[in-house]
Parts: sequence; C-alpha cells; structure tokens
Amino acid sequence: MENQPLAAAPHTGQPLNRVDGRLKVTGQARYAAEHPVAGCVHGVLVTSAIARGRIRRLDTAAAERAPGVLAIVSHLNSPKVPGYQTAETNHNPRVEGQEFRLFFDDQIHFSNQPIALAIADTLERAQHAATLVRAEYERAPHQTNLAASLGTNLVPAKEKDHARGQANAYRTAPVKVEQEYRTPVHVHNPLETHAAIALWQGDRLTVYNKTQAPKLAQEDLMRMFQLPEANVRIHSPFVGGAFGGSSRVWPPEMAAILGAKVVGRPVKVMGRRDQEFNMVGYRPQSIQKVGLGALPDGTLVGVTHEAFGMTSRHEQFAERIVHPTKTAYRTPNINTTYRLVPLDLSTPCWTRGPGETTGSFALESAMDELAYALNMDPLALRQKNYADTDPEKDQPWSSKHLRACYERGAALFGWSKRTPAPRSMRDGEYLVGWGMGSGIYKSERRPATARAQLRADGTLLVQSATADTGPGTGTIMTQIAADASGVAPANIRFELGDSALPPAPIQAGSHTTASVGSAVHDACAALKQQLLALARRMPKSALSRAKAADMVTDNGSLQVAGRAASRITYAEVLKHHQMPLLEVTKESKGGPEMEKHSGKSFCASFVEVQVHPLTGAVRVSRVVSVVDAGKLMNLKTARSQVYGAVTWGIGMALMEDARLDHRYGRFVNHDLAEYHIPVNADLPDITVEFIDRPDPLLDPMGAKGLGEIGMIGFAAAVANAVYHATGKRIRELPITPDKLVGEKVGNSSRS
Repeated sequence: MENQPLAAAPHTGQPLNRVDGRLKVTGQARYAAEHPVAGCVHGVLVTSAIARGRIRRLDTAAAERAPGVLAIVSHLNSPKVPGYQTAETNHNPRVEGQEFRLFFDDQIHFSNQPIALAIADTLERAQHAATLVRAEYERAPHQTNLAASLGTNLVPAKEKDHARGQANAYRTAPVKVEQEYRTPVHVHNPLETHAAIALWQGDRLTVYNKTQAPKLAQEDLMRMFQLPEANVRIHSPFVGGAFGGSSRVWPPEMAAILGAKVVGRPVKVMGRRDQEFNMVGYRPQSIQKVGLGALPDGTLVGVTHEAFGMTSRHEQFAERIVHPTKTAYRTPNINTTYRLVPLDLSTPCWTRGPGETTGSFALESAMDELAYALNMDPLALRQKNYADTDPEKDQPWSSKHLRACYERGAALFGWSKRTPAPRSMRDGEYLVGWGMGSGIYKSERRPATARAQLRADGTLLVQSATADTGPGTGTIMTQIAADASGVAPANIRFELGDSALPPAPIQAGSHTTASVGSAVHDACAALKQQLLALARRMPKSALSRAKAADMVTDNGSLQVAGRAASRITYAEVLKHHQMPLLEVTKESKGGPEMEKHSGKSFCASFVEVQVHPLTGAVRVSRVVSVVDAGKLMNLKTARSQVYGAVTWGIGMALMEDARLDHRYGRFVNHDLAEYHIPVNADLPDITVEFIDRPDPLLDPMGAKGLGEIGMIGFAAAVANAVYHATGKRIRELPITPDKLVGEKVGNSSRS
C-alpha cells in the first residue's frame, strides 16, 4: 500500500536476550511476596486433617494469646464475602458449579482445606500461632479413588460427546487394538509457591498476587466483593512459574484479603510446599479407553476414545482430554466421550497442555500399538492417516506443516536406522528403544488491547495487562513492537502484570503471542503511521515530498530510501510539532477468516531410551522435537519453551505421581523430596527444530501457539520407546522400574 513505509530488517525471530533477565538474576525482580508494602504483617494457614465432614469445635484461644499475634481468622469471625452469598455470584465463569468459599462455614470439603489463618507481626510468630490452633471434627465418609468411583460419573457441561460416522466402527476392522491407559495426578509445583499481599484502603482493594491473568483476577475479586473496577487493582509483574496453576484466585490469596480486612493492615500469605497439593489446582488423574481399527494397509477405519477424569464435588472442571483424538488423524468413523467423577478433593485446574497432554498419551500409545499389530512403521502409520483438513470441523487448517515435522525429525533422529523388533537394539548392557509421537494443540486468538506511547526522547513505552509466567512475554512483545514501530528494542519498555493497564486475556492456552502480540503490533503500527503523517507535514523536510512507500523506518528514525541526508528521528518529529508524546491505544481481534479455518500447532517428537534389563531403570538418552508453531518471534525463547516441555514430558513419563492415601484422602508425597521431577542429570541431548513458516491467517505476525505443543504426545513417545526397548507395554504412567520387571502387559489383536 502507498501509505506504508518500508521497514528495516526484522527483530522478530532473532535470539534477543530476555529484556528482564538482568532484573531476575540480580534479584531486583519483585515476585508476589517480595513487594515492600509498609506495615505488612504475616499470615499462615491452618489446614484440615480430614477429607470430608465438619468442624465440631475450633479452639483458637492459645493461638490468640501468643506473642505478636494480631488475629486468628476462621469461619467464626471472617468478614462476609458478598459474592459467596448467591449461586450466581459464587460461580466462576470458567468452570461449572460453586466455588470453594474460604472461612464461610464449618464444612470440610477436602483434606488440606484451610480452616484458619494465624496473623502475627513476624512470619515466625505466625507460624508458631498456627501450630496452636486446635480443631475437633465430625467426620463423614469420603471418596478420593477415581477407579472405584467410575459409576458415579457425570457429563461435563462444557465438553459434549463427539461422533461422526458409525460408533465403535473399529470393532469391525480386520486389525484392531483395544486398551486402557491411565495417568496420575500431576502437581504444578512451580518454584514460587502461591502467595499474595493484600491491602484495603477503605473499600479499595490492592493485591500483589501471583497470577497468569491480572484482568481475570481483578474481575473475580470484583465479583466476590461486589466492587467496581476502579476499586480493585492487581499487581503481578513477575511470576515464578505457573503452568496453569495461577489461573484463578485460590485460598492463599483470599486468606490474605480477608485477613487484611480483619486486622486493618496489609497481610502477606505465602503457601508452603505441601499446600501446593490439593489446595491450588493440579492435573487430574485419568482413566482412558481407546479402540483403533484399521485395514491391513494401515488406513484407519474407526476410532473410539472414552475418558474419565476427576473433579471436586462442588465444581466441574473439564479439560480437552479427547480433543487430540477428534482432530489428529483422518478417519470416517469416530466417537469420543468424556465423563467427570466428583470426589472429595479440591478442584483441579489447567495444567500445561491441559487435557491434550493427558489424552495424547492414550491416543499416541494406541497408535504405536496399532502399528505393531499391522507390522507397520509407526511413522508410516501416522503419515498414512494424515489429515489434510480438520476432521472435526471439516474445515481447512489455517496452516499445517506436520509432514515437514515428520520428515525433518526423522532425518535428524536417524529414524530409518531403527530396527522394528522389540529388544533388537542395544548399547553395551543397555536395551535401546526408539519411539515417536505426534502432537496437535489449538492455536487461537482472543481480544486484547495495547497502548503505545512515544516519548519526547524517542523511547517507546508499550503497555498491556498480560502476564509473563516465564516464556519471555516482555521480550517477544518488545520485538513485535520494534518491528511495527521502527524503534530499536533497546529503546522500548514493555509494561505488563497490572490490571490497570489495557485489558489482555489470561496467559494460557498458547494464545498470548497471537492475542497480545497482535494488539501490540496494531498499536505500534498505527503510531508509526501517525508519525509518518506528521513527518510529511514538516515543510522543510525532504520527507514532505517523498512517497510513503519510499520511506524507510529504522532505529527510531525515518528517511527516504537511499538518501541518508533525509534522515529524521522520531524525537525530532515530535519536537517540531511541539508534542511531548504521541499515544495510540488499539484493541485487536481476530478476523472472520478464522471462522472458516481451524488453527492448530503441530509437533513430532522422536525419543531414544536406554533401559537396564535387570533393574528396569529407564533413561531418556536422546530427543529430537520438531515444531510447527508458525513464524518464530524469538529463536532463543522458543527453543527454551520446547526444552521446558521436553523436561516436563520426561517427568510425566518416568517420575511424576502424586499419591493419595485414600484412607485419609490426603497426598502422601507432598514435597519435592518424594514427588519426583527431572533434574539436570536426567536430561538428555535435546535437539529442537522449528519449521518457522508463518501462518497467513491467525495474526499479523504469522505466529501460532508454542507454549503447550512440545508436551503433546511426548510421554507417549517415551512409552513407545520403552516398548521398543523391552517388549513390555506400560499403559499407566509413570513408567517406573517395578512395572518393567513384572510380567508383560497385554497384547494387540488381529481379527
């Protein structure tokens, strides 16, 4: 277009260092519990010892007499929360049912439920006071065992059954597999536990919080306390890991808010590590049954996927557990069902790759089993059933380069050298196995707003109320702003993590770059166009006679292409027009073209494992992950995202398992000594590659979702590699040595 100036070489895609990296490594970054709030006191939670029942008697006298104690808050004296009083206002719109109401009454809904908050002038005194609170309970029968409760399932309100063609058609196929797969509870366990500092000033509430969504947290608290937007403010500039666990307001935050109202001072509450289990969300356990049927050449005839997941009794938390099955492969007949089982636990929540990570373990494991039943290469089976359009919606993809992922990954990994028979590859005394899996995850865009403000000195401030839970949001937005505005990244500051900024959606579901990035792009591009118009109105400037298409923007300046003498800085343009600043705010939404297309990201994971034949010890020794996530915004942070996905995928496949003692409804391995996660010594050589082709429809940058896709299908790739190494199919995660030294599990069938 004639009015569009030329841009210099793009900053997006380049491996720019994190703009907040120095703040983090020098300790200057302020996390939720670290903000210096004058007069702040400390609160420590007391939690229930039973899983269901009521508090018969709560004795707080000794705790209240302890030195430095300001108050013990419980259902006996807690301030009324207006939003707790009706079903309409006590309903979080992101789930179905009634939210847990902190200190509302004497009822116990789950073990580890907060029953009191000890507030004192120091943390140590608050901790001591918490130990002095005594509770007597009236127990009621509880149930926390998913497998024992499948008969009490319900259909989730937000996840309906899906069917096309003939139900259970896989049973009519000449080659079929029917198997059950299980995954345990996974806990987010971020480095920073949940924390908040709450301050009341009259009816104005300020919360320094750990959240993935400053605006949603603000809206939730407005609903709970029936306050206008101007009276609630959330600050969350840095988040020490979240993975979905900071997607709503949890008891630690509410405790700080209620405690601050009681004592009339700011109150800080920071959860203990054991309180991260069954208080602030987790990935729910699943039991899944998959049936696949195919012709002898590998063509899928039918797919059936039935899934069960746990939820709390008071809320329905539903996730996208069967979504990969609906869209991953071309098949004429498919039926999926998903049922929730209410248990006496707290509500689960979104966990990295929510639903798709769990469901893809079952689907991609079953595809591997089908490949063996067919005597067919697992990669060839996936290529045979490649979906050129979205099978669920019968729409074209906005972009799909999964074939390229397969080809590049196989070449890098050396897949053609794989010998197909189990136990056929060795490295010294170790059995070697090669496995692979596919991944598919939604790529979408939500409405977001950004403000771009060019200052008189030529620096650019960009603002949006998004969050940065670790992927490098501030860095990527700086690069997008640089390309759209023509200001160098070193002269751009991106502000986020404050509900007072222009609204943005939650950082979850891999849509931040597409959503907030589009708003940043649009605001900065509009600002550049205004600068261009201002420059062309400068009568003595060479720019006044030039066509817009001949202009070049770079490093905060404009010039006519090839005429260095015509260069004028943005600051000089503002000065000429006597403008102290130039500001543009833009809301950005997806266009109607995405209603006619399906947006997804894709990946292919190739895994090598080494298994000791006597002990059953498994080590992932090599990984190749190739991802189609549209155009990359930052090669360095993108690669780090996939490194993180692989790391968590190894934990999911081999280690992570939150164990419930069903006698008490309580997690027993509720610390990082017993809940095992990968450490550096567990990590193999990891090769990450990107197709790096822009999506032409989703957003103006060409980016697609990246945060989740690296985990989808990865645990299955590990399990498939373990089968290739050992000949033993493990269908219940994690894959631990005790499962490998036992009898061989199950067989596929030909009919």
